[in-house]
Amino acid sequence: MKLLKYKGYIGDIKVSIEDDILHGKLLYISALVTYEGQSVDDVKASFEEAVDDYLKTCEEKDYQPEVPCKGSFNIRIGHDLHLAAMVKAKEMEISLNEFVTESISNRL
Repeated sequence: MKLLKYKGYIGDIKVSIEDDILHGKLLYISALVTYEGQSVDDVKASFEEAVDDYLKTCEEKDYQPEVPCKGSFNIRIGHDLHLAAMVKAKEMEISLNEFVTESISNRL
């Protein structure tokens, strides 16, 4: 899947065969911000316009714009994997948070 990126926001692109358009929405925020276009260039421009409009609207209404992926999340990995990660972090003399951050960084 190809994603659009602009000013720290990320959006997807989907195809509507029925409507003969490309469309998408901003990802990883709860506000519904959508965009569409007839071509790839159109949908890119519409995406950037949607981000700018979202930020402008937030400013006008004195709202704090949502930030995609705030930096914390909960995961469910099961008892055995959780325990193994805790033990490995302890052996490495780092926190579980540091262990998970390093592990994810290594995969990306």
